[in-house]
Amino acid sequence: MLAIRLQRLGRKKMPVYRVAVQESHRHPTSGRVIAYVGTYNPHTKETSIEKEKVETYLKNGAQPSPRVVRLLEGAKIVLPEWVKKTTQKKHEIRKPEKLRKNQPKEVAPTEEATEAPSEETQE
Repeated sequence: MLAIRLQRLGRKKMPVYRVAVQESHRHPTSGRVIAYVGTYNPHTKETSIEKEKVETYLKNGAQPSPRVVRLLEGAKIVLPEWVKKTTQKKHEIRKPEKLRKNQPKEVAPTEEATEAPSEETQE
């Protein structure tokens, strides 16, 4: 089975990725690469993908990884129906009652209460 996944390149803390087509069972993450079909730079969000090659591998049954699916959708490549598309998870706040915006507001002292002591001190 073929897989389309990202292969990391670049130096420490400055990654650049290649979009590689590999056999997923024999050589899972390193080893024999069938073809390189594009690149992705996460810092500039720049992608370059060879659409014709990707479409031929998808027709032959290559399964893209979830991140590659997002890159292909951004490149306007039509994906087959059997490709697994991920949805974004909704972020839940664990303890919303502890947030400042959910706390009862403190009542600020009124102007009259602050003026009364000042008058007494003047006399």
